[in-house]
Amino acid sequence: MSAYVLILDDDADVATAAQLLLRRRYGKVATLSDPAGLPALLAQGVPDVLLLDLNFTPGFIDGAEGLALLDLLRAQAQPPAVIAMTAYADVPLAVEALKRGAGDFITKPWDNARLVAAIDQALARRAALRGPAAAAPDLMGESAAMRELKALIAGVAPTEANVMVLGENGVGKELVARAIHALSRRAAGTLLAVDMGALPESTFESELFGHRKGSFTDAKADRAGRFQAARGGSLFLDEIGNMPLVAQAKLLTALERREVTPIGADKPEAIDVRIISATNLEETRLFDPAVFRPDLLFRLNTIVIRVPPLRERREDIPLLLSHYLTHYALQYERPARNVSPAAMDGLLRYEWPGNVRALRHACERAVILGQGADYALSDFGLPGSGAAVDGDEAAAPAWTPPGIASPARTAAAAGDMTLDALEREAIASVLSQFNGNISHAAKTLGISRAALYRKLGKHGI
Repeated sequence: MSAYVLILDDDADVATAAQLLLRRRYGKVATLSDPAGLPALLAQGVPDVLLLDLNFTPGFIDGAEGLALLDLLRAQAQPPAVIAMTAYADVPLAVEALKRGAGDFITKPWDNARLVAAIDQALARRAALRGPAAAAPDLMGESAAMRELKALIAGVAPTEANVMVLGENGVGKELVARAIHALSRRAAGTLLAVDMGALPESTFESELFGHRKGSFTDAKADRAGRFQAARGGSLFLDEIGNMPLVAQAKLLTALERREVTPIGADKPEAIDVRIISATNLEETRLFDPAVFRPDLLFRLNTIVIRVPPLRERREDIPLLLSHYLTHYALQYERPARNVSPAAMDGLLRYEWPGNVRALRHACERAVILGQGADYALSDFGLPGSGAAVDGDEAAAPAWTPPGIASPARTAAAAGDMTLDALEREAIASVLSQFNGNISHAAKTLGISRAALYRKLGKHGI
């Protein structure tokens, strides 16, 4: 999700911790330690979300300084969404902060998931107030396919219908889910994403439905499941096609009854969520009873949205390139450069098997490694970058992440590699084996999906 988040806190350790947590998710995350510098910073550009500490002077815990800043912000023509933060929280202070314009109140030290959820909700509220065009800023593109997709989202979002989003890896299925939520009547509530393919079968019910203290060995306290945590909002069930049939049956029961029973509880609890699901499975496979239960499918696919792959909307590539190259140039403090005509031709002709996600990683690589006055095609690290795209299958290589050698070359050169390089090659090989499927690759590598994403970013894959 692309957003500008500003952290105003005099504690450098706190600000840095928040910045590291949020940078990968939101893109531009800046910090400011002195509130006196806020007006000048706002003059340069208003952040989407401001994380505002309420106390700056040592020994002061009444929040008066932060409340005064809230008054200043409220007077702005287009103020940011504000989330107040303090280590000395009490109910009157929280109420006063909300009265003066804060949208939420976080106590330090914060829970990471709670902080991210608060920012997501703030962004959704801000987008809803600014209208449909601003509600889905990450769905970039003006091609006919994208205009049709945006129109479908705008028509479906205000309803309560369950939506299934179909598309290849990297096309932006989660962005579609977030756009639907942001334009829905539930925008003020939480959009909670769950990677269904990564949930172990042994903890499936606990994760989704919750549990009571003492219901099993490690149940040391009551815990709300994802259905309860998303109450009043939307639940995004990603990688739904990777669920085992046993888990599908349990999910179906919850959806049919509109209630869940936490493990160890005596009574069921009503649920109030809208379901948005997504899968990269081919649509024909979803109708195979050995893969997916037909009765569950009919519960989930009231509305089906098919997200086009990047190769079917090539006219959007220049816009996407401009956005991501500018974004990473700012992030890494590199000079702005143009894409050479030859490079643009190659990028437009490339098949982009990893879709927008692959383009984004290629842009990050180009910004980091490019040395010329303009970006050259080689800067983007595309395998077989001279390959034709008009049906010339012989010229098109099997998918390999940008900048990664083939497994054969990996084996030959392993003796000369560092540990980091070997890790990079191992990840690339497994991704290639599963054609870019993140969930399958993560399982094979024995790490979580989130950890794999971090490693992809670390190695520029």
